[in-house]
Amino acid sequence: MASPPRFDPRPIGVFDSGVGGLTVLVALAARFPEERFLYLGDTARVPYGTKSARTVAAYTLRAADFLLQRDVKGIVIACNTASALGMGALQAHAEVPVLGVIEPGAEQALAHSRGGRIAVLATRSTVVSGAYPGAIHESDPARAVQSLPCPLFVPLVEEGWLDHPVTATVAQTYLAELQADVDTVILGCTHYPLLKGMLEGLRPDLAWIDSAQAVAQRIALWFEHGVVARGARPADKPPIECVVTDDPVQFGRVALPFMGSIPLGSVEMVDL
Repeated sequence: MASPPRFDPRPIGVFDSGVGGLTVLVALAARFPEERFLYLGDTARVPYGTKSARTVAAYTLRAADFLLQRDVKGIVIACNTASALGMGALQAHAEVPVLGVIEPGAEQALAHSRGGRIAVLATRSTVVSGAYPGAIHESDPARAVQSLPCPLFVPLVEEGWLDHPVTATVAQTYLAELQADVDTVILGCTHYPLLKGMLEGLRPDLAWIDSAQAVAQRIALWFEHGVVARGARPADKPPIECVVTDDPVQFGRVALPFMGSIPLGSVEMVDL
């Protein structure tokens, strides 16, 4: 790949199956306010976590092709399932740098753990992939890991039931399965950090890890090492362009409370 120019105003593409990847988008937009971002939520096909590896890889490549057609300078897969099952195919396919969320999340968990077991709450597909234990064991082969599928969290988040009693009951049921020596929990789906406040309230004794800040740190290294060039947002361009594959009204309703001071803007509906 040729060295990037010293200045590149093109956006960074951020991709997720739905609203969860906004946790990563917000962290990136807050840390790099001069950059432009194009967010794609594949809401017509959410959740990815119940799909086969072949299907997720195909969805990932389709989403990446859309982002590449919009001329992004790099792609962040802000979806744990797609990172686990589609990263290899996408890295071989794309001509721009690609970053997933699994390795940064695993590194952050090891940094916060006091030496106990690390638990991974994730979709079934991410659990079956073994991606998080693999990433953790690359750095610490002896570290004990518990992988726990939590398939109901994604539809609850997509429904906007973040403080609903049903969600609390589901969370309590899942957390009851954690092994006694767990001291750190990775929220292994980018939807799950939207439930972080509830989960911390239920188990304040645990360190709760989401990969958004770790991903932002990796992007900082991209800039530092010249993997991609910094940009400066033109005055006539919004900081964030957001597209979804289904129901932009529902997406906007669920997304707005989590954007903080960062404007979401209009949400465009597209076909992949």
